[in-house]
Amino acid sequence: MKRVTQLFLVAALAALLSPAVASSAPRMYVGFHDDVAFRWNANRTQVLGQARSANATIVRTLVDWSKTAPTRPRNASNPFDPAYRFSDIDELVRNAQLRGLEVVITIWGTPKWANGGKTPNVVPRNVNDLKNFSRAVASRYSGRNAQYPWVGRYSIWNESNLQLFLSPQFDAKGRSVGPRLYAKMYAAAYAGIKAGNSRAQVAIGSTSSHGRDKKLNGKSDTHSPGRFAQLVAAANPRLKFAAWAQHPYPTPQNLKPTQRVKWPNVTLTSLPRFEQSLDKWFKRKGVRIWITEFGYETKPDGEPKGVSRAQQAAYTTQVIALAKKDPRVDMFVWFIFRDDETSVWQSGLLTKGGAAKPALARFRSAAKSVDARNPLLKVRGGIANPAVGVPLRELAANIRFGDTVGINYRVFLRGRQVAAGQPATRLGPDAVARFRLAGFRPAKKTTYVVRLDANTANGARASRELTIVAS
Repeated sequence: MKRVTQLFLVAALAALLSPAVASSAPRMYVGFHDDVAFRWNANRTQVLGQARSANATIVRTLVDWSKTAPTRPRNASNPFDPAYRFSDIDELVRNAQLRGLEVVITIWGTPKWANGGKTPNVVPRNVNDLKNFSRAVASRYSGRNAQYPWVGRYSIWNESNLQLFLSPQFDAKGRSVGPRLYAKMYAAAYAGIKAGNSRAQVAIGSTSSHGRDKKLNGKSDTHSPGRFAQLVAAANPRLKFAAWAQHPYPTPQNLKPTQRVKWPNVTLTSLPRFEQSLDKWFKRKGVRIWITEFGYETKPDGEPKGVSRAQQAAYTTQVIALAKKDPRVDMFVWFIFRDDETSVWQSGLLTKGGAAKPALARFRSAAKSVDARNPLLKVRGGIANPAVGVPLRELAANIRFGDTVGINYRVFLRGRQVAAGQPATRLGPDAVARFRLAGFRPAKKTTYVVRLDANTANGARASRELTIVAS
């Protein structure tokens, strides 16, 4: 559990895109969670650039409520209340946008003023305090405020099935209470985020891969992720969420990615059963999965029980392939990017000195094959001028929401150009450009490639390659 110790330390434009016209298909946001390297170290901008060079498309960060709001705000839902301390988070979000990286924020950690002076893992006495804070965070990064870029993905709490992060898990008589408490917290945080940014996606869970499901005196109490999710659903089966966030580390954490574990623990090989169970428990179809933490520590980089650097490299290719193979997985986040002297978890793809481990090249290659910034879109065959949406995060660093973006696109079928156009559109607050492929009528059951260049009046440019699959 040394990794978790380290975590302690550490609307006209929308009409263009009809839901019946285009929808996302398998691509994955792939990236890193490394607050030490990306938020706090002196060379953070350089290291974040290195992560982008590794074909990362997203970074995960913990927004610790207890540190962001050390004193009670006068108006907690106001994202600019003077009690808030967002400066390092603001910098990360801006630096990520400059490099075309998306951000997923995990809200965690109760302030003492909200839980009676207890530690950050203890639940708040009034969930409305969490709701107000969540609203402030989502509003701050809603794209409506100049110099505060859009963040459209959130998860609530970290490893909520572990007492280390959420307490209590059981009451004094040994009865399970953590899932019910978490369900209330999640519902409040979800409502707050949606009030701050109605288009944000919110994931539930962020559960660890294993747990015991019973109270043990003298030990940190835990639930298995499967049992925890089942009890959360029993407490409130109508909870709304975009995905279940899971940390499917092998147990022990030096075993192979294909390790099988006893249900209801959940590692990579357990995901299909977990997904089907989530559908049943929450009475819905096709629950999505965000893998918001995964990694292998290496020896001799500070972890004698880790894997060799060669094994880490081989496993990196394997785990991303396993995630890619699962049609429900939309995100894969590796913990961490660079080893650090202050860290007790050495799973970085760079050493403490900044040298590349063999796994870095493997990650770079695997991430390129699933690059979510080059979307795969499904459209209806035989319908002319399909609408598409293309993420252009790096352009948003130099222009404002609503500014004009010029698009130059060419559509290819088996290498032969079949359509082209030069529309002008406006960049949405989510840094997505939405437009129609005018003059293009996709044939049914046919796949096309669209190559496009985007540009702005101030000279900023971005290139993308879309795959269009016509049904």
